[in-house]
Amino acid sequence: MANYLLRRLLQALFTIFAVVSITFVFGRIAGNPAAQMLPENASPEQIAALSSKLGFDRPYFVQYLDYLGGILHGDFQDSYRMTGRSSMGLVLERLPVSLHLGLTALALGLLLAFAAVLVMQYSRSRWLRSALLTVGSLRASIPDFFFGLILVLVLSVQLGLLPSLGNATPQAVIMPAITIATAQFVVYMRLLDSSMTEESGADYVRTAYARGENPRFVMLREVMPNAVLPVLTVAGMNLGAFLGGLVLIENVFAWPGLGQLIVNGVYSRDFPVVQSGLIMVALLFVLANILVDFVQAALDPRVRLS
Repeated sequence: MANYLLRRLLQALFTIFAVVSITFVFGRIAGNPAAQMLPENASPEQIAALSSKLGFDRPYFVQYLDYLGGILHGDFQDSYRMTGRSSMGLVLERLPVSLHLGLTALALGLLLAFAAVLVMQYSRSRWLRSALLTVGSLRASIPDFFFGLILVLVLSVQLGLLPSLGNATPQAVIMPAITIATAQFVVYMRLLDSSMTEESGADYVRTAYARGENPRFVMLREVMPNAVLPVLTVAGMNLGAFLGGLVLIENVFAWPGLGQLIVNGVYSRDFPVVQSGLIMVALLFVLANILVDFVQAALDPRVRLS
Protein backbone atom coordinates (compact mmCIF):
# COMPACT_ATOMS: atom_id res chain seq x y z
CA MET A 1 0.00 0.00 0.00
CA ALA A 2 2.79 2.44 0.92
CA ASN A 3 4.65 1.76 -2.35
CA TYR A 4 1.47 2.28 -4.32
CA LEU A 5 0.73 5.62 -2.67
CA LEU A 6 4.35 6.77 -3.04
CA ARG A 7 4.29 5.93 -6.74
CA ARG A 8 1.09 7.92 -7.23
CA LEU A 9 2.51 10.92 -5.35
CA LEU A 10 5.66 10.91 -7.51
CA GLN A 11 3.50 10.80 -10.63
CA ALA A 12 1.49 13.74 -9.30
CA LEU A 13 4.64 15.80 -8.69
CA PHE A 14 5.85 15.10 -12.21
CA THR A 15 2.49 16.14 -13.63
CA ILE A 16 2.53 19.44 -11.75
CA PHE A 17 6.12 20.11 -12.88
CA ALA A 18 5.10 19.44 -16.50
CA VAL A 19 2.15 21.83 -16.23
CA VAL A 20 4.33 24.54 -14.70
CA SER A 21 6.80 24.19 -17.57
CA ILE A 22 4.08 24.21 -20.21
CA THR A 23 2.47 27.34 -18.79
CA PHE A 24 5.83 29.11 -19.00
CA VAL A 25 6.31 28.07 -22.63
CA PHE A 26 2.76 29.05 -23.63
CA GLY A 27 3.28 32.49 -22.11
CA ARG A 28 6.16 33.12 -24.50
CA ILE A 29 5.49 30.92 -27.53
CA ALA A 30 3.71 33.73 -29.40
CA GLY A 31 6.62 36.13 -28.97
CA ASN A 32 7.61 38.81 -26.52
CA PRO A 33 4.83 39.06 -23.91
CA ALA A 34 5.50 42.80 -23.56
CA ALA A 35 4.58 43.34 -27.21
CA GLN A 36 1.28 41.49 -26.65
CA MET A 37 0.45 43.50 -23.55
CA LEU A 38 0.90 46.89 -25.23
CA PRO A 39 -1.35 48.35 -27.95
CA GLU A 40 -0.60 47.48 -31.57
CA ASN A 41 0.78 50.95 -32.25
CA ALA A 42 3.32 50.76 -29.40
CA SER A 43 6.81 51.86 -30.39
CA PRO A 44 9.86 49.58 -30.14
CA GLU A 45 11.16 51.79 -27.34
CA GLN A 46 7.98 51.25 -25.31
CA ILE A 47 8.18 47.49 -25.87
CA ALA A 48 11.83 47.43 -24.86
CA ALA A 49 11.13 49.46 -21.73
CA LEU A 50 8.31 47.15 -20.60
CA SER A 51 10.41 44.08 -21.43
CA SER A 52 13.23 45.41 -19.26
CA LYS A 53 10.83 46.24 -16.43
CA LEU A 54 9.22 42.77 -16.41
CA GLY A 55 12.41 40.85 -17.19
CA PHE A 56 11.39 39.61 -20.64
CA ASP A 57 14.66 40.83 -22.16
CA ARG A 58 16.67 38.16 -20.35
CA PRO A 59 17.44 34.72 -21.88
CA TYR A 60 14.52 32.31 -21.76
CA PHE A 61 16.46 29.79 -19.70
CA VAL A 62 17.21 32.41 -17.05
CA GLN A 63 13.54 33.46 -17.00
CA TYR A 64 12.52 29.82 -16.64
CA LEU A 65 14.85 29.21 -13.70
CA ASP A 66 13.63 32.39 -11.98
CA TYR A 67 10.06 31.30 -12.62
CA LEU A 68 10.65 27.87 -11.05
CA GLY A 69 12.57 29.38 -8.16
CA GLY A 70 9.78 31.83 -7.45
CA ILE A 71 7.17 29.07 -7.42
CA LEU A 72 9.27 26.95 -5.05
CA HIS A 73 9.40 29.95 -2.70
CA GLY A 74 5.69 30.68 -3.07
CA ASP A 75 6.18 33.68 -5.40
CA PHE A 76 3.84 33.36 -8.39
CA GLN A 77 4.44 36.97 -9.51
CA ASP A 78 2.05 39.88 -9.21
CA SER A 79 -0.73 40.49 -11.67
CA TYR A 80 0.30 42.76 -14.56
CA ARG A 81 -3.11 44.42 -14.68
CA MET A 82 -3.87 44.66 -10.96
CA THR A 83 -0.78 46.27 -9.51
CA GLY A 84 0.33 44.94 -6.17
CA ARG A 85 -1.98 41.91 -6.24
CA SER A 86 -0.46 38.44 -6.16
CA SER A 87 -1.64 36.34 -9.10
CA MET A 88 -2.04 33.27 -6.89
CA GLY A 89 -3.84 35.42 -4.32
CA LEU A 90 -6.40 36.36 -6.98
CA VAL A 91 -6.76 32.69 -7.92
CA LEU A 92 -7.31 31.64 -4.30
CA GLU A 93 -9.98 34.33 -3.91
CA ARG A 94 -11.96 32.84 -6.80
CA LEU A 95 -11.28 29.19 -6.00
CA PRO A 96 -14.02 28.67 -3.34
CA VAL A 97 -16.65 29.98 -5.75
CA SER A 98 -15.52 27.53 -8.45
CA LEU A 99 -15.35 24.65 -5.97
CA HIS A 100 -18.89 25.42 -4.85
CA LEU A 101 -20.15 25.13 -8.41
CA GLY A 102 -17.94 22.20 -9.36
CA LEU A 103 -18.69 20.02 -6.36
CA THR A 104 -22.40 20.78 -6.60
CA ALA A 105 -22.43 19.80 -10.27
CA LEU A 106 -20.36 16.65 -9.68
CA ALA A 107 -22.59 15.50 -6.82
CA LEU A 108 -25.72 16.22 -8.85
CA GLY A 109 -24.42 14.32 -11.89
CA LEU A 110 -23.49 11.25 -9.86
CA LEU A 111 -26.78 11.41 -7.95
CA LEU A 112 -28.78 11.53 -11.18
CA ALA A 113 -26.81 8.63 -12.63
CA PHE A 114 -27.17 6.46 -9.51
CA ALA A 115 -30.88 7.21 -9.22
CA ALA A 116 -31.52 6.43 -12.89
CA VAL A 117 -29.56 3.16 -12.74
CA LEU A 118 -31.28 1.98 -9.57
CA VAL A 119 -34.66 2.65 -11.17
CA MET A 120 -33.62 0.70 -14.27
CA GLN A 121 -32.22 -2.21 -12.25
CA TYR A 122 -35.25 -2.48 -9.96
CA SER A 123 -37.88 -2.08 -12.66
CA ARG A 124 -36.15 -4.26 -15.29
CA SER A 125 -38.07 -2.23 -17.87
CA ARG A 126 -36.46 -2.17 -21.31
CA TRP A 127 -38.64 0.75 -22.33
CA LEU A 128 -37.54 2.82 -19.34
CA ARG A 129 -33.88 1.97 -19.94
CA SER A 130 -34.13 2.99 -23.59
CA ALA A 131 -35.92 6.22 -22.68
CA LEU A 132 -33.32 7.24 -20.09
CA LEU A 133 -30.39 6.38 -22.34
CA THR A 134 -31.97 8.29 -25.24
CA VAL A 135 -32.52 11.39 -23.12
CA GLY A 136 -28.97 11.20 -21.79
CA SER A 137 -27.52 10.78 -25.28
CA LEU A 138 -29.51 13.74 -26.59
CA ARG A 139 -28.17 15.91 -23.78
CA ALA A 140 -24.60 14.76 -24.41
CA SER A 141 -24.93 15.76 -28.07
CA ILE A 142 -25.69 19.40 -27.16
CA PRO A 143 -22.65 21.63 -26.44
CA ASP A 144 -22.54 22.82 -22.85
CA PHE A 145 -22.57 26.52 -23.69
CA PHE A 146 -25.61 26.09 -25.97
CA PHE A 147 -27.47 24.02 -23.38
CA GLY A 148 -26.70 26.68 -20.78
CA LEU A 149 -28.09 29.40 -23.04
CA ILE A 150 -31.26 27.35 -23.54
CA LEU A 151 -31.72 27.10 -19.78
CA VAL A 152 -31.24 30.85 -19.44
CA LEU A 153 -33.77 31.51 -22.18
CA VAL A 154 -36.43 29.19 -20.74
CA LEU A 155 -35.98 29.31 -16.97
CA SER A 156 -34.79 32.87 -16.59
CA VAL A 157 -36.00 35.00 -19.51
CA GLN A 158 -39.36 33.37 -20.28
CA LEU A 159 -40.41 31.91 -16.92
CA GLY A 160 -38.43 34.16 -14.58
CA LEU A 161 -37.79 31.30 -12.15
CA LEU A 162 -34.04 31.58 -11.69
CA PRO A 163 -31.37 34.29 -11.91
CA SER A 164 -29.37 34.09 -15.11
CA LEU A 165 -26.06 35.68 -14.11
CA GLY A 166 -23.70 35.82 -11.14
CA ASN A 167 -23.96 34.16 -7.75
CA ALA A 168 -25.83 36.77 -5.73
CA THR A 169 -28.47 34.28 -4.54
CA PRO A 170 -28.32 30.58 -3.57
CA GLN A 171 -30.62 29.75 -6.51
CA ALA A 172 -28.02 31.07 -8.97
CA VAL A 173 -26.04 27.81 -8.79
CA ILE A 174 -28.93 25.71 -10.11
CA MET A 175 -28.66 26.38 -13.86
CA PRO A 176 -24.86 26.14 -14.19
CA ALA A 177 -24.83 23.03 -11.98
CA ILE A 178 -27.51 21.37 -14.10
CA THR A 179 -25.61 22.24 -17.27
CA ILE A 180 -22.40 20.63 -16.04
CA ALA A 181 -24.04 17.67 -14.30
CA THR A 182 -26.19 16.57 -17.22
CA ALA A 183 -23.19 16.70 -19.59
CA GLN A 184 -21.52 13.80 -17.71
CA PHE A 185 -24.74 12.10 -16.63
CA VAL A 186 -25.10 9.66 -19.55
CA VAL A 187 -21.47 8.45 -19.26
CA TYR A 188 -21.84 7.52 -15.62
CA MET A 189 -25.30 6.07 -16.20
CA ARG A 190 -24.21 3.77 -19.03
CA LEU A 191 -21.12 2.59 -17.21
CA LEU A 192 -22.84 1.98 -13.89
CA ASP A 193 -25.77 0.19 -15.53
CA SER A 194 -23.45 -2.11 -17.47
CA SER A 195 -21.30 -2.79 -14.41
CA MET A 196 -24.29 -3.55 -12.16
CA THR A 197 -25.81 -5.84 -14.79
CA GLU A 198 -22.54 -7.76 -15.01
CA GLU A 199 -22.12 -7.97 -11.23
CA SER A 200 -25.72 -9.14 -10.78
CA GLY A 201 -24.82 -12.47 -12.42
CA ALA A 202 -21.81 -13.12 -10.20
CA ASP A 203 -21.66 -16.10 -7.85
CA TYR A 204 -21.70 -14.03 -4.65
CA VAL A 205 -24.96 -12.37 -5.75
CA ARG A 206 -26.64 -15.69 -6.51
CA THR A 207 -25.45 -16.95 -3.13
CA ALA A 208 -26.99 -13.93 -1.41
CA TYR A 209 -30.29 -14.59 -3.19
CA ALA A 210 -30.09 -18.26 -2.20
CA ARG A 211 -29.79 -17.21 1.44
CA GLY A 212 -33.12 -15.47 1.04
CA GLU A 213 -31.84 -11.91 1.38
CA ASN A 214 -33.97 -9.04 0.14
CA PRO A 215 -33.11 -8.30 -3.55
CA ARG A 216 -33.04 -4.55 -2.95
CA PHE A 217 -30.73 -5.02 0.02
CA VAL A 218 -28.43 -7.22 -2.08
CA MET A 219 -28.41 -4.63 -4.85
CA LEU A 220 -27.33 -1.82 -2.52
CA ARG A 221 -24.98 -3.70 -0.18
CA GLU A 222 -23.44 -6.35 -2.43
CA VAL A 223 -23.66 -5.20 -6.04
CA MET A 224 -23.30 -1.43 -5.81
CA PRO A 225 -19.91 -1.28 -3.98
CA ASN A 226 -18.31 -3.50 -6.64
CA ALA A 227 -20.04 -1.85 -9.58
CA VAL A 228 -19.04 1.67 -8.56
CA LEU A 229 -15.28 1.14 -9.05
CA PRO A 230 -15.31 1.62 -12.85
CA VAL A 231 -17.41 4.76 -12.39
CA LEU A 232 -14.80 6.22 -10.04
CA THR A 233 -12.07 5.44 -12.56
CA VAL A 234 -13.88 7.15 -15.41
CA ALA A 235 -14.80 10.09 -13.18
CA GLY A 236 -11.13 10.61 -12.44
CA MET A 237 -10.18 10.31 -16.11
CA ASN A 238 -12.93 12.74 -17.15
CA LEU A 239 -11.95 15.31 -14.56
CA GLY A 240 -9.84 17.25 -17.04
CA ALA A 241 -12.81 17.68 -19.36
CA PHE A 242 -14.97 18.50 -16.33
CA LEU A 243 -12.65 21.33 -15.25
CA GLY A 244 -12.47 22.59 -18.83
CA GLY A 245 -16.25 22.67 -19.02
CA LEU A 246 -16.33 24.52 -15.72
CA VAL A 247 -14.20 27.31 -17.23
CA LEU A 248 -16.63 27.61 -20.15
CA ILE A 249 -19.82 27.50 -18.08
CA GLU A 250 -18.56 30.14 -15.65
CA ASN A 251 -18.31 32.58 -18.53
CA VAL A 252 -21.75 31.67 -19.91
CA PHE A 253 -23.40 32.37 -16.55
CA ALA A 254 -21.00 35.16 -15.47
CA TRP A 255 -20.10 32.99 -12.47
CA PRO A 256 -17.27 34.84 -10.68
CA GLY A 257 -15.01 31.86 -10.30
CA LEU A 258 -11.60 30.69 -11.38
CA GLY A 259 -12.65 29.99 -14.96
CA GLN A 260 -13.84 33.53 -15.53
CA LEU A 261 -10.61 34.87 -14.01
CA ILE A 262 -8.49 32.77 -16.38
CA VAL A 263 -10.43 33.84 -19.46
CA ASN A 264 -10.26 37.49 -18.46
CA GLY A 265 -6.52 37.05 -17.90
CA VAL A 266 -6.14 35.67 -21.43
CA TYR A 267 -8.02 38.61 -22.93
CA SER A 268 -5.99 41.17 -20.95
CA ARG A 269 -2.66 39.35 -21.46
CA ASP A 270 -2.22 39.03 -17.71
CA PHE A 271 0.19 36.11 -17.95
CA PRO A 272 0.90 35.57 -14.21
CA VAL A 273 -2.83 35.22 -13.52
CA VAL A 274 -3.27 32.76 -16.39
CA GLN A 275 -0.25 30.75 -15.31
CA SER A 276 -1.36 30.64 -11.67
CA GLY A 277 -4.88 29.66 -12.73
CA LEU A 278 -3.63 26.79 -14.90
CA ILE A 279 -1.33 25.58 -12.12
CA MET A 280 -4.28 25.55 -9.72
CA VAL A 281 -6.47 23.64 -12.20
CA ALA A 282 -3.69 21.08 -12.67
CA LEU A 283 -3.27 20.79 -8.90
CA LEU A 284 -7.00 20.18 -8.46
CA PHE A 285 -6.91 17.57 -11.23
CA VAL A 286 -3.98 15.76 -9.61
CA LEU A 287 -5.46 15.87 -6.11
CA ALA A 288 -8.81 14.59 -7.33
CA ASN A 289 -7.16 11.68 -9.16
CA ILE A 290 -5.09 10.82 -6.08
CA LEU A 291 -8.28 10.86 -4.00
CA VAL A 292 -9.95 8.52 -6.50
CA ASP A 293 -6.94 6.21 -6.33
CA PHE A 294 -7.08 6.18 -2.53
CA VAL A 295 -10.78 5.33 -2.57
CA GLN A 296 -10.22 2.55 -5.11
CA ALA A 297 -7.34 1.14 -3.08
CA ALA A 298 -9.50 1.18 0.04
CA LEU A 299 -12.43 -0.55 -1.70
CA ASP A 300 -10.47 -3.04 -3.82
CA PRO A 301 -7.34 -4.75 -2.40
CA ARG A 302 -6.32 -5.76 -5.94
CA VAL A 303 -5.55 -2.13 -6.73
CA ARG A 304 -3.07 -1.90 -3.86
CA LEU A 305 -1.21 -4.92 -5.21
CA SER A 306 -1.02 -3.73 -8.82
